[in-house]
Amino acid sequence: MTDALRAESHEWARDEAIRAFLRSRPSFVRDDPELMQALGVRPDAANLIDFGPAALSRVERAHRRESSVRQRLEAVARANFDAQAQTHDAALLLMGAGGHADLAARMDDLARSVGLAAGVVALEGPEAVPDGWRALAEGQCDLVLGRRRSSRLGVIPTSLGLFGERADQIGSVALLRLAIWTPARSGVLAFGAAGEDAFTADMGHELIDFLARVVERTAERWPLP
Repeated sequence: MTDALRAESHEWARDEAIRAFLRSRPSFVRDDPELMQALGVRPDAANLIDFGPAALSRVERAHRRESSVRQRLEAVARANFDAQAQTHDAALLLMGAGGHADLAARMDDLARSVGLAAGVVALEGPEAVPDGWRALAEGQCDLVLGRRRSSRLGVIPTSLGLFGERADQIGSVALLRLAIWTPARSGVLAFGAAGEDAFTADMGHELIDFLARVVERTAERWPLP
């Protein structure tokens, strides 16, 4: 959830608490002439609050704002659910791979199926690299990710070499660090998108990080060549 939606959600919860308090203690408003005047309401002969036009207008605006916030929260919830379902389906697809080359091909196909330009699995040398995987020089993971960083998203020019002949199609990337086999070999799972704003530094990456862990565990089923 974005900071703006979170703030609106807190505001909506606060308004609900105020509304519940006023319903339980109507005299709090009725017995305070200054507050009644500020709200634009007046008591009638039956000791009931009569809302003037200004107050009614404010109530209508508050209702519209409340409805808008609720709709946006529901939209975010649906989007999160859909993203989780797609991630679980993707994990099953990757776990069904028949070898390292098939795993890399499935990752690329998966990326393209969700509108990305490429999905790449890369591994540092100097030892052999499985077919279909990108070979990285020792220390290249730290070069593109930064030392001790497990992920990086955004416009990262030093990562374009990961995408080979498709480098000129990449505007932004999502990079996840891999550690595969024992002793661990460093690698990178890279997703590339055409748009420069498709991946941004402030974007959450929990679901694609989950896919990186799936790639690690699946790749370890087969020995290196």
